[in-house]
Amino acid sequence: MSLHALTITEAHEKLRKKEISCEELTRSCLERIEKVDGALNAVVYRNFDRALLEAKKIDSEGKFSSPLAGIPYLAKDVYCEEGVPTTACSNVLRSKDYVPPFDSTTTKRLKAAGAISIGKTNTDEFTMGASTETSCYGVTRNPWDTKRVAGGSSGGSAAAVAADECIFALGTDTGGSIRQPAAFCGLTGIRPTYGRTSRYGVMSMASSLDTIGPMCKNVEDLAIVLQAIAGADPLDGTTGKKPVPDYTKALTGNVKGMKIGLPKEYFADGMNEEIRASVMNAADVFKKLGATIVDISLPHTAYATPCYYVLCPCEVSSNMARYDGIRYGHTVKNAENLVDYYHRARSEGFGNEVKRRIMIGTYALSAGYYDAYYRQAQKVRTLISRDFAEAYKTVDVIIAPVTPGTAFTVGAHESDPVAMYLEDIFLSPQVMAGIPALSVPCGFAKNSMPLGLQIMGPQWGEETVLRVADAYEKSAGFAGKKPAL
Repeated sequence: MSLHALTITEAHEKLRKKEISCEELTRSCLERIEKVDGALNAVVYRNFDRALLEAKKIDSEGKFSSPLAGIPYLAKDVYCEEGVPTTACSNVLRSKDYVPPFDSTTTKRLKAAGAISIGKTNTDEFTMGASTETSCYGVTRNPWDTKRVAGGSSGGSAAAVAADECIFALGTDTGGSIRQPAAFCGLTGIRPTYGRTSRYGVMSMASSLDTIGPMCKNVEDLAIVLQAIAGADPLDGTTGKKPVPDYTKALTGNVKGMKIGLPKEYFADGMNEEIRASVMNAADVFKKLGATIVDISLPHTAYATPCYYVLCPCEVSSNMARYDGIRYGHTVKNAENLVDYYHRARSEGFGNEVKRRIMIGTYALSAGYYDAYYRQAQKVRTLISRDFAEAYKTVDVIIAPVTPGTAFTVGAHESDPVAMYLEDIFLSPQVMAGIPALSVPCGFAKNSMPLGLQIMGPQWGEETVLRVADAYEKSAGFAGKKPAL
């Protein structure tokens, strides 16, 4: 097996036994990027020289007590790293050659664990999108079929992991941006409980919805990375003080006696039959493992996506206000006056999707519409959260599809943004409730594209979600499948 194809656990074992060096592992990933990324466009910045220096340093120290020591990874281009260009794949920052003078909490914790950052991955502009088609660097393509998208907004990270360009990658999930690309690319990714991981140093889209998490080749790797990055952070007041359990100890493969909910609202008439069948087959796997499948209802599910697309643009409108070309962002020359300067800085710097969300959010927050839209959406958000809280009184986890279909072709929704928003139909409810959810491979469609199973748990229930996902992964046999590149 090529070194870049190893999992974290496999690579760590070889490093610990001195069967390979950290430099060899890192070079293997760098060479893989050089070989295949021209067809994918997953990596937008290459931090190769610095990565090799770090690898040599780790080799010279010879300490591999941490499972992440010497493991190369890629970070979505919204994670600030000291001395590394970070643009959120937007011309607003790209034109300024922005280089952060500090590390995000997550990359700082990974650095402390010995992980090696080798570059930045492509994303929808400021994470606004579901296909990585709004990036100023161009679209990222799916390793399973380069005519199709890798998903979004963490499509670059998903494609990179699926193509073995790194051992793991970091993504962000606001409305499904880890889970959907993970499903599209045949890997596993987790959206933790809101507040379980720090958002400090990660460029915001919607501050009350954004979460950050890993995308990996299997569930065990997810547990290892989440263990390293989770926990309270004094620099992020939204992080919780809940103790972080040992996630790897939860991976027992045993779900006997557990109750697994199957919500009827996720299986409406007319849904993709391959998606339905894959989830029902997963339910059968859990039955064979000794779990009980329970039919449940989450009655406000239908309102989650409309609710999300009111609240998210409102927060976008607020967060994007800082990029005015004076304090931050694209600089304009020869402006006629201040109004012209603002107009040109934002119209030249932002793409269509960012502009669209700013306009929707500003409208919804304006006098006369705030109560009708924003306040009502917050009330609905509470109802959705209550649905989940009520469900978890009778079940341990809930399973459902990740997406309404497989990865769509590049440009399929180009003229219909609403159709793109509906890609989030199975992903928005968990966001409203702030609960953990992950995607794990559950088969392939007739078009040979991967399918994903979504597993959701109660707040702070990552341990349970990982346990269930690991048991399924070990029994179903879909992990480790690779695209032919």
